[in-house]
Amino acid sequence: MPDLIKETISMEDGPSIIIETGRLAKQADGAVIVRAKNTMLLSTVVISNEIKNETNFLPLTVDYREKYSAGGKIPGGFIKREGRPSDEEILTMRLVDRVLRPTFPDSFKKEIQIMISLLSYDKTVLPDGLAGLAASAALSVAGVPFNGPISEIRIIRLNGKFIINPGLDQLKEADIDLIVGGSNHSVIMIEGEMKEIKESEFLETVIKAHKAIKPQIEAQIRLINKLSRTRVFFDDQKSIDSDPENEMLKKELFLFSYEKIKKIYQNYINKKTRSIQEKMVLDDFKKNFLTEEKKDKKEPIINQFFEEIRKNITRDLIFKKGIRLDGRTDKQIRPISSFVDYLPGVHGSALFSRGETQSLTTVTLGSSLDANKIDNVIMENQEKFYLHYNFPPFSTGEIRSIRGVSRREVGHGNLAQRALKNIIVNNPYTIRVVSDILESNGSSSMATVCAASLALMDAGIPIKNPVSGIAMGLFIENEKKIIISDITGEEDHFGDLDFKITGTKCGMTACQMDVKTMEGVTYDLMNQILMQALEGRIFILKKMLETLPKYRQKKKPNAPKIYTFNIPKDFIGSVIGTGGKVIQEIQSCTNTNILIEEKGDLGYIEIIGKDDEKIKEAINRIKEIAFVPELGKVYKAKVKSIKYFGAFVEISKGVEGLLHISEIGWKRLNNIEEELHIGDIIDVKFMGMDEKNKKMKLSRKVLLPRPVKKNE
Repeated sequence: MPDLIKETISMEDGPSIIIETGRLAKQADGAVIVRAKNTMLLSTVVISNEIKNETNFLPLTVDYREKYSAGGKIPGGFIKREGRPSDEEILTMRLVDRVLRPTFPDSFKKEIQIMISLLSYDKTVLPDGLAGLAASAALSVAGVPFNGPISEIRIIRLNGKFIINPGLDQLKEADIDLIVGGSNHSVIMIEGEMKEIKESEFLETVIKAHKAIKPQIEAQIRLINKLSRTRVFFDDQKSIDSDPENEMLKKELFLFSYEKIKKIYQNYINKKTRSIQEKMVLDDFKKNFLTEEKKDKKEPIINQFFEEIRKNITRDLIFKKGIRLDGRTDKQIRPISSFVDYLPGVHGSALFSRGETQSLTTVTLGSSLDANKIDNVIMENQEKFYLHYNFPPFSTGEIRSIRGVSRREVGHGNLAQRALKNIIVNNPYTIRVVSDILESNGSSSMATVCAASLALMDAGIPIKNPVSGIAMGLFIENEKKIIISDITGEEDHFGDLDFKITGTKCGMTACQMDVKTMEGVTYDLMNQILMQALEGRIFILKKMLETLPKYRQKKKPNAPKIYTFNIPKDFIGSVIGTGGKVIQEIQSCTNTNILIEEKGDLGYIEIIGKDDEKIKEAINRIKEIAFVPELGKVYKAKVKSIKYFGAFVEISKGVEGLLHISEIGWKRLNNIEEELHIGDIIDVKFMGMDEKNKKMKLSRKVLLPRPVKKNE
């Protein structure tokens, strides 16, 4: 076997981690195994020999896949093999990509592919918190010149205690669940959900996570030092600025367009008009300075230079004049408008606009049959609340191919879902929320959170507190740092940070932070951002509550009604009937849908319909079949037959019990018919079950006044 090189990382609040290289995937430029308990990931890196992209976009691809064999499972469906990535796999890809992308130098243009595979799964350690470490270690082994190593961890707070890289079962009770990525010096990426916690608690968690990241980085450095060779793929990287012809082109573009673009930006016009005027300037330059022969080769380079000019002007205006592209101050929120019940035919809807970003969100209520079924290597679950986010090309005035749901849509939808899921209480429904972004100029995921919160309230869903969201930005130049609230698309694109924060009046519920510079964010600066975000969130929340201050007490007339209750498990067969005959007859007569599920010793009944009276009828019919008398309860009973020792009475349909002669009344009876006749309706009290013969004990006597004796 080839030489195996390994490092062990001891974690204070989590399982030890082993990194090893040299045994698997030796044809790749870099390959490592990362293991915590019995969870094992293989990460590989391959780099192209040629430059594939001369523009300013890093040609990095991160792919993460979970092998079903890792969890001892066989894929479901007709084709028994792994197929397209699940949403959970896509979210892990995004987590790794977001923490790695800022670490590459701008001049790195070679295509690079990172593939991460889950080979073995231990239910006590989730793999997504190890994926960033695996990717960074593989890059380091390959000798890729990035500003690493970096790492990622998952951290939760459970009963006041922090746990690093937890298991799935521990997540359910945790009040903080974050994935944090960073370098030795700074935090680069944060993603997670919280249960209305304070900003100080969030910051404490991030500091704890960053402390746990540092030993993982040190272990990667030790691993690299053990290698006998270091591969470098950066020798031939050249900046497009180094070409004299390109350098001249850049100067000409600057002289031609800088003042024109600056003037456009200082007019505070809307995004669409600004984009049209920018394009006119760029097209004029190409027409005057670019020959037809050079167009294909030089046009992408000119576009890149033009982006640099736009970036420089945007940043200069903010730093030197304190001017944003729409004329706002640092803390100012764009104009907000919102409407509920916007779509009368749906169960709940809201239209939320903030500046030039607009979300139309709907809520649809369903039964347990409509739950989102998750069946992958990590979990088998049914989500009764889920949110889908759609970002059509017209929202940014573009034309592009529509090829299924993008990774971005999956990520933004997941963020909004996590922001809202913990504030829904006492809910029997399956809830599907869909946000369609009709217009976008930054913070569309946060507009989704606001719109979805209003739509849930419009649908009459009980929530703890409404949730609002805001996207924060940061511009760093030398020692100067400017925090801005409610960022636009250009401020996101040209800024140094995008920090999305959601929460209620009581605390934070979710966040997503991406730092775009390796300078990172200090803890003090992060706290300043959190405090400014809190101010913005509360302002937005107040605007939302002007539209609808509280969730509606009643569902819409067209919304389904759901009633749930339990019956003893032994009655499930009786309710269903032979071949489903009984339950089908009840559904047909009451125009309802009835679901029965066995849970422990109980049968869980869910009845769905639109007519309250019909639902009540279905409930009564099932309760008659599954009747269990309550100790001490008084029932209206019908005398069905009379014997010399007592009367058999019916206390519910089909449920008869013996009322013994001694329990009919206080006076001694020679003949029961002195007191009762067949067909009489009387009150009887259920006194419990006879231990010997397991029959009901009923009494009428205890409900009658006791006669007063003559000598009393």
